[in-house]
Amino acid sequence: MTSPTGEIYRIDWLPGTDILHGTCHCGREHTAQDPIEMWEWMLAHPQGHEPRHEQQGEPRGNSS
Repeated sequence: MTSPTGEIYRIDWLPGTDILHGTCHCGREHTAQDPIEMWEWMLAHPQGHEPRHEQQGEPRGNSS
């Protein structure tokens, strides 16, 4: 999704799972099973966008 300000939000579904992998326009990443939780996290920017080193325990997928 692209906002009127040109910010790009990306959500990828990880095939074979119920997990969504989101990337905010600021480059932070987040995973969730609930689409509403994912959008709330993205749209709450910058709240909840911890530095990357604090997110190392979260599962990640290949978003290519």
